[in-house]
Amino acid sequence: MLRLRLLVSPVRRFTFQRRCVHNVSTSSLLYAASIPSLRLLSNCKSIDSLRKAHGVLTGNGLMSDISCATKLVSLYGSFGYTKDARLVFDQIPEPDFYLWKVMLSCYHQNRESLEVVKLYSLMRKHGYDNIVFSIALKACTEMQDLDNGKKIHCDIFKMPGCDDIVLTGLVDMYAKCGEIKTSCRVFEGVSLRNVVSWTSMIAGYAKNGLHEEGLVMFNRMRGNSVLGNEVTYGTLVTACAKLGALHQGKWLHGCLIKSGIELGSCLVTSLLDMYVKCGDISNARRVFNDYSHVDLVMWTAMIVGYTHNGGASEALSLFQKMKGVGIKPNCVTIASVLSGCGLVGNLELGRLVHSLSIKAGLWDTNVANALVHMYAKCYQNREAMFVFETESEKDLVAWNSIISGFSQNGSVHEALFLFHRMVSESVTPNGVTVASLFSACASLGSLPIGSSLHAYSLKLGFLASSSVHVGTALLDFYAKCGDAESARSVFDTIEEKNTITWSAMIGGYGKQGDREGSIELFEEMLKKEQKPNESTFTSILSACSHTGMVNEGKKYFNSMHKDYNFTPSAKHYTCMVDMLARAGELEQALDLIEKMPIQPDVRCFAAFLHGCGMHSRFDLGEIVIKKMFDLHPDDASYYVLVSNLYALDGRWSQAKEVRNLMKQRGLRKVAGHSTMETELSHSFCG
Repeated sequence: MLRLRLLVSPVRRFTFQRRCVHNVSTSSLLYAASIPSLRLLSNCKSIDSLRKAHGVLTGNGLMSDISCATKLVSLYGSFGYTKDARLVFDQIPEPDFYLWKVMLSCYHQNRESLEVVKLYSLMRKHGYDNIVFSIALKACTEMQDLDNGKKIHCDIFKMPGCDDIVLTGLVDMYAKCGEIKTSCRVFEGVSLRNVVSWTSMIAGYAKNGLHEEGLVMFNRMRGNSVLGNEVTYGTLVTACAKLGALHQGKWLHGCLIKSGIELGSCLVTSLLDMYVKCGDISNARRVFNDYSHVDLVMWTAMIVGYTHNGGASEALSLFQKMKGVGIKPNCVTIASVLSGCGLVGNLELGRLVHSLSIKAGLWDTNVANALVHMYAKCYQNREAMFVFETESEKDLVAWNSIISGFSQNGSVHEALFLFHRMVSESVTPNGVTVASLFSACASLGSLPIGSSLHAYSLKLGFLASSSVHVGTALLDFYAKCGDAESARSVFDTIEEKNTITWSAMIGGYGKQGDREGSIELFEEMLKKEQKPNESTFTSILSACSHTGMVNEGKKYFNSMHKDYNFTPSAKHYTCMVDMLARAGELEQALDLIEKMPIQPDVRCFAAFLHGCGMHSRFDLGEIVIKKMFDLHPDDASYYVLVSNLYALDGRWSQAKEVRNLMKQRGLRKVAGHSTMETELSHSFCG
């Protein structure tokens, strides 16, 4: 009953049989009978209804009709059932060219590239057209199958009338298979280059790491009056991120705005990533704020950006906002926030995030390693070791996390012990490991251990493969241990010096009191067009402070904002206060403290009080003491500074009173703060 109602009525069947008797063309009759069958297939909205219809067609003997078979193949493909589609296809003794194309399209739309290439090779005797070539080339591109791609290229040039779409497919295939020169030759043969062909060539350069060539190609494209699309700009912005080309990235952003292209999530994420990787966090935040549909990827990109660009506090603030708007974090977000907690020493939030990650099931190797590093940076060695020991498989990153964390928090012996344990467990260290250990040796002031590590690094080739990172840590170690000659020797062997390398060597000269060396090196750095950063200015100002170069220090401090548009940080102000205080310019130092646009911290006050002690100006010290306690009544570090100042002046009873006040308020000095603070505190004790 169902079959009669859905397919052909008895009258139509009778007509069909009569016409067969009178030798009317069978194909024509099958086509006439297939019309209701095609209507039936068109009404199939699910795989179940399609299979029922397939059964009905088979039962009525209509499966030999090529139009029904073609429709079935197409529908099975659209539902993702390519095996069923192929079974129908194989039942047709002589499929026509159109059916071959439909079968090929089924494999293509379901991303079965290998099957596309196999079917293409069987089509040779049936011929090809531009659509078949395009599909086959896309399959080769996805699999990076250069051999079959070349065979298709030969077939293309045997057939006249090849269009530019096919040639663009060839451009894309060769580029993504690494044959960029061949890709260029094919591209130059495209007569009418549209945005797709230009973008394929630009993307090809990007795929092969030739980002600058991609930017040049974009200029050619604009010169040919072809406007880019979202894919073009996305590729180019990513290229700028890889190159660290902020200027070009900003220019592309401007072109994008002028073009009127709507900024979708992919483009916004690319722009965010570009600004973050180029260190322009303010523009990254502007892009972030201007987009109305911020998703998890963008929130995470912005948090990572702040974490990696010294804005750990902003990263944590953004994480709180993200939670407030109901966006659930992922493992990347959690790991980035934990890194931020470690950088600013926010143990309380770090523990909350740790708890959140466990409750939400957001746990992977990156989260575990970030936790280890966060606890170590916050001086919580037991908790860091607990998380580290609970990791079932400790990879190199895990070992590096705990070794670098302990090196940075002053637990130098523990870091060296872990290194020996790591080697004994047959884990091979890398450049990051030895760089952390050089920092540990620098803190320990141990030339013998550091020198042995230097020999070990040379033996394993770390200074060759990671010359900038490891070399900078090594020269910093020698400089801090007072061996300026060895530090300079290492500096000279580093071929591609970065800003950190120059800053470390400048700082090393400063600590040794070599005023000429630090100034000359800074000027040489500028001549080589190596742009200084905030860290460089910290090094040169510190050098000026240690060598008594007050006028030079003032010049460099003013140059920060005037010539490089840097806003001085607390570190820079501390260097200036220290420089003026050491030189006996205590009134100027006090004036600078009172006019600072940011709140002075313990290191700044320590530098001033150190100067007061050096020059016996305890009257000025008293003024700062009052200011300190007004700003920081519950910080033990300030009580220690005041107690030491009184002791230095011989006022033992007052020193004891301050210590007793600390005990009454339950304040305790935490060991292991900055080197500068420790040095200054020790200097008060004589």
